[in-house]
Amino acid sequence: MNRAGAIGRGGKPARSLFGHPPGLTVLFATQMWAEFSFYGLQALLVYYMTKELGFAQAKSSLIYGAYGAAAFFSPFFGGLIADRWLGRTKSVIIGGAMMMFGHFAMAFPGLLFPALALVALGNGLFIPPLAVQVGGLYSDDDPRKAYAYSAYYMGINLGGLLAPLVCGTLGELYGWHWGFTAAGVGMAVGLTVYCSFLRLLPAEPSRGALAAANDSTAAPVIREHVAILVLMIAMVVLFRVGYEQSGNVIALWVADRTDRSLNLFGLHSLIPATWFQSINPLLIIIGTPVLIRFWRRHKAKETVSHLLRRMSIGCLIATLAMLVMVSAAFVSGPEGARVGSVWVLAYFVLLTLGELFVIPVGLTLVESLAPVRFASMAMGAWYIAKFLGSLFAGMMGAYWLVIPPNAFFLLGAASTFVASGCLFLMSRKTAARDA
Repeated sequence: MNRAGAIGRGGKPARSLFGHPPGLTVLFATQMWAEFSFYGLQALLVYYMTKELGFAQAKSSLIYGAYGAAAFFSPFFGGLIADRWLGRTKSVIIGGAMMMFGHFAMAFPGLLFPALALVALGNGLFIPPLAVQVGGLYSDDDPRKAYAYSAYYMGINLGGLLAPLVCGTLGELYGWHWGFTAAGVGMAVGLTVYCSFLRLLPAEPSRGALAAANDSTAAPVIREHVAILVLMIAMVVLFRVGYEQSGNVIALWVADRTDRSLNLFGLHSLIPATWFQSINPLLIIIGTPVLIRFWRRHKAKETVSHLLRRMSIGCLIATLAMLVMVSAAFVSGPEGARVGSVWVLAYFVLLTLGELFVIPVGLTLVESLAPVRFASMAMGAWYIAKFLGSLFAGMMGAYWLVIPPNAFFLLGAASTFVASGCLFLMSRKTAARDA
């Protein structure tokens, strides 16, 4: 449900840039640098705790999971604060500043937990209103809106691509504090971009628009939309249980059980383990334009049932990714022998394809179905799925050295498969209403 449409500040028609409002470029550039900082920290965190601070693997996995959970539980309350008190723009700026200081604080070992708390709480204020502003750039009948979040998602993953390469390399080769400082600088750049181009972003919704949204005649429709969103988010939790292992247990698999040697022109080198975390965002950047072109060519009507079915397919593809790792675990054997990096590459290819069918599509549904007066809070509720997924993934990760790896990955496959089946049933039930 768009609030601002294609009208910019001052009532003037919004300009176009590469087929989309220029505000989209501002928003994904802001989020890109935020992702650079956030995933720069994440790429280093497990290695930093186990190698520098001397934490046990189980303790490190639990801290990693708890931190990720907090970072994506806080958006629900951050969205509520943005809707009720601060407004979207102020929430983004305050949240971004908190994240920036948190990343800088990570450079000091004694500030580990306060720094993680700052980043987690700042993320809660930052991401819900920023994501809602994407939808605010388009009118409800604008055909570009169906692909806006896919384009936005591709843009922000540039940050996820660069983070392990820059922050990870600095941390591993030159010192952990250099990697964390680079993450803080990235967040500072993102804040500068956002504050410099506020004129291109949707205006805050007026009191009159919010009052009109309280019309009781829309209550039955709102209840139906909320029910769909709640069920969809519950299924994304199951998807996330498997998906979130990519930065936790998969990072350990790459470090301990993957042959990372590289021989070029007779020169032998070892690929840094953190570089493998760039595979996922790189594939998102490459694959998003291809998928958007494919979906446009088929000219399917972007109904709720169609989007739910697309998410179901994505969860099924993610199941195949987990089964690839089940096979890799069998090849590695009980001795934990190193296996070729092709297994991890195949895993990331399938996982990323599934992600592109699930996450941007889910964001589109949240923005389209959420009541206007609870827009940021609803977007924050979407991140509850990542909160619970990270929490359960962290709890699972604590058993990585307890249960066999093939059984571990099979549990992840079962989770994503159940999500796929439930989303498919939801799409069938909503098809009649869409018709």
